[in-house]
Amino acid sequence: MIFNTKMSKKPLILVTNDDGINAPGIRALITVMNTIGDVVVVAPDSPQSGMGHAITLNATLYSKEVHLDNGPQKEFSCSGTPADCVKLAIREMLDRTPDLCVSGINHGSNASINVIYSGTMSAAIEAGIEGIPAIGFSLLDYSLEADFEPAKKYIKLLVEECLAQGLPSGVVLNVNIPKLPQEKIKGVKVCRQADAYWQEKFDKRTSPLGRDYYWLTGEFINKDKGEDTDEWALANGYVSVVPVQFDLTAHHAIKDINTWNL
Repeated sequence: MIFNTKMSKKPLILVTNDDGINAPGIRALITVMNTIGDVVVVAPDSPQSGMGHAITLNATLYSKEVHLDNGPQKEFSCSGTPADCVKLAIREMLDRTPDLCVSGINHGSNASINVIYSGTMSAAIEAGIEGIPAIGFSLLDYSLEADFEPAKKYIKLLVEECLAQGLPSGVVLNVNIPKLPQEKIKGVKVCRQADAYWQEKFDKRTSPLGRDYYWLTGEFINKDKGEDTDEWALANGYVSVVPVQFDLTAHHAIKDINTWNL
């Protein structure tokens, strides 16, 4: 074990992300977490956006302690994916189970179907699989100059409530924050994931050497007209909170499929 926290009475908070340990979003998240507990950061050494729940099996993992600011947190960069970072932190770097894992703040939305592809949320889900309460945070701003200040109030509120109330077994939270000044954010909505998808296409080009290559592009299509969804909440100025489960069983379909001639 690398980091000893057994003597502390503060909650132990594991921080990670998918944009990389130097990203402005995780630096903002660390600042908030330092006001709440003892913070250990284990995050990718390079951007891992869209990595989903990938883990490293056919290569070695490397990690090193880094000092990126003057905060009290301990920080380690990792050559792996967000899920790798959580696994490594729990198995090799901590002397006790974290009280909470927070992932983010992601640069861009992880609402609706984006949760499936998200490295940010996969890190939170990996912690949840280990029985650790976990929250993934995302801000609807892809810019490296994104303003995370309005988000901090709601991140602190949600983390403190999660530590006080706990989460149901098998559930983590997917939190998305609209790109708005703090005075224009109306509050928090606990809601469901919108029924939406990406209508994708590839921009095909040819290199000077004659080799074809492709850029993935697409349009986000929201089919859901409900007012109880994350997309509705965000469009109407609310922070969206979606409880996410990692038991992917479609329980409602079991009865029907049991009628097949199997």
